[in-house]
Formats: sequence, structure tokens, C-alpha cells
Amino acid sequence: MNYVGIDIGSTASKVVALGDKNIEFVLPTGWSSKETVDEIKNRLLSYEIDVCDDNTKVVATGYGRISVDFADKIITEITCHGKGGTEIAKGDCTIIDIGGQDTKVIIVENNFVSDFIMNDKCSAGTGKFIEVMANRLGVTIDELFDMAKKGETVKISSLCTVFAESEVVSLIAQNKEVDDIVHGLNKAVAVKTKALVKRVNG
Repeated sequence: MNYVGIDIGSTASKVVALGDKNIEFVLPTGWSSKETVDEIKNRLLSYEIDVCDDNTKVVATGYGRISVDFADKIITEITCHGKGGTEIAKGDCTIIDIGGQDTKVIIVENNFVSDFIMNDKCSAGTGKFIEVMANRLGVTIDELFDMAKKGETVKISSLCTVFAESEVVSLIAQNKEVDDIVHGLNKAVAVKTKALVKRVNG
């Protein structure tokens, strides 16, 4: 038997297959979830895993999970996070997911999701915020994080992606160290996430 998990996220799609072959890969979701699903299906076939075969079971999650029309089961991201968090933590835990489109904080108690909260309908403090800032600075996301480790905080006043991008341009014009700006951007995301944790914990 092959067991395949497919997460069609807003920015990236992740696939894990366990069974005859253990495979995992990530690819951009792009503008069409359906096209991404077709690409995943073909890539799995190249590994000799036929998602329509009776010996393959598929579970789908993520924003585009409905597009996985061959899935045997469709599960929400919150439920998947809860199951995964319980397995990794071996008990109660708090899960923080900074996704491409939103940030989630999930509380797991007694092996079940007891509460969760998501950020406002805005890309502030999400993966998209980080991606936009990396593009503005002309670096990859991995390089952005490496730069942040070297810097000291420059305060970023706004977490709105559009306003923060303008603020970064202004700080560069003021000859602020780029590593310091990046450190400030990362700290701003951390502060936003901490506020979400406080809200869900009361």
C-alpha cells in the first residue's frame, strides 16, 4: 500500500508518500490549484505511484484541497495540524503555523484541537509578508533569515505589507544596515504572532 498526503497551500504545495517508496517534494501552487494537482499526479506517476490505484490511499488538505478530486479523504488544515502536533509533542501543545496567506495558532488538549485563532484577513505577519520583503531586497527567503541573524533591530512601524515595503525603501535611503532592517522585519512578525498567541490563550 502507498499512503499519500497532499497539502495544497496558498503559496506552496507539499506532498509526502509512504509505502513501497518514501517520497516527499514541494512545488509552487501557482495561480491554479487544479494545474498543480495535475502536476503532482504526474510526478507521483513518475515514481510509479498511481493515485487512482486501489493500493494507494490519498488524503488532501490545504486551501486547494477540494481540487484533489482523487483524494480518498479531505481534512482541514486545523485538524491536520492537531494530529501532527499531538504526534510530535506526545501530548498537549500549542502549534504556530506562519503560512503563505495567514498565520494560525492552534491549541491542542487531550489529543483534540480545543481552540484556534487566525490573523486578520491581511498578509501582515504571514509568509507572503516575508516573501514580499525578500523580493524587495533582492534575496531569497533563506538568505533573508541568515541576514536577520547578523542584524540588530531597526523598528518597523507598520506590519501592513504595502506600508512596510515603503518603510523598508525609506530605511535603505537613510543608509540603515540591511541586516538590521531584516532583523526588524523578522521581529515584527514575531511580535504579531505573539499577540495572536495571547489572544487564543486569553
